Amino acid sequence: MNTSVQYRYIESKPGVVGGEPVISGTRVSVRAIVQAWRRGVAPEEMPEHYPNITLAQVFEALSYYSDNQEEINSYIERNRIPPEIVHPLVREL
Repeated sequence: MNTSVQYRYIESKPGVVGGEPVISGTRVSVRAIVQAWRRGVAPEEMPEHYPNITLAQVFEALSYYSDNQEEINSYIERNRIPPEIVHPLVREL
């Protein structure tokens, strides 16, 4: 059984963050939400870091990730900065 899921708060548009899935009406990517979550930022704290999104949008981004992990992981890998080119002072943060 193949079911199509529609997301109320997630959209992809050419020219907006390279066509990556974002929170509708913003440039906050699902990738950014997932990376913050992986760093230990609780979903409830994310609207403090991204004041133009709501907690419902954060949870939907994480739900989108759960359903589309391969896609979002590929965006994460494509945007990864190799450690050897990160300035030493930044690495210490």
